[in-house]
Amino acid sequence: MTETTSMNTKKFFEESLGKHLLSENRKELLHAISKKITATYIEEQKVNLNFICTHNSRRSQLAQVWSFFATDYFKLDNILLFSGGTEATAFYKNTVKTLQEVGFIFHLTDFNHQNPKYAISFKGSEKELLGFSKTFDDTHNQQPYIAITTCDNADENCPFIPDAIHRFHLPFTDPKVSDNRQEEGEFYLEINQKIAGEVFVIFSEVKKQITEYKQD
Repeated sequence: MTETTSMNTKKFFEESLGKHLLSENRKELLHAISKKITATYIEEQKVNLNFICTHNSRRSQLAQVWSFFATDYFKLDNILLFSGGTEATAFYKNTVKTLQEVGFIFHLTDFNHQNPKYAISFKGSEKELLGFSKTFDDTHNQQPYIAITTCDNADENCPFIPDAIHRFHLPFTDPKVSDNRQEEGEFYLEINQKIAGEVFVIFSEVKKQITEYKQD
């Protein structure tokens, strides 16, 4: 995989919030997630987040990658980002493509036809994120963690996640419905943008809350 920079990642992230209207219930959920992240951070000085979806191929990967970007953007250290599924499949090609279109850089580190691994970065980043499909309890995902399920199937099929210290359900529309259709690129970008915007809300609140705590 090579670098694709047709859009500026930082600009896309900053502008994504204004592209989608949030209901009051959705805002309350995002703020509840941010408060729990902050409380865990203050208590433990470290937070592990695990975004969970059925196949760990689309929405959970998008949420992990944008959270990786957000922690750098808001200068939040010791918040580690993971993702997983109820089963492992692959980091789906359209998910990779839509992230490349907004400036993320994918370097193939382990070629596997079924489930390749990527080192993911962005312009100016000093760190890389390892991206591949895995189950939520994979040894790569550090424990304990706050679990955030991103699709209805994951919420229904995972009634108990033993290593989750807290759990939230933050569902997004599955971009899979557009696969192999003319509108697939546009639809993936729309879901990409929506997830980026909600991640922005979560981590902007975390930054604000931690700053206020340190000033008290």
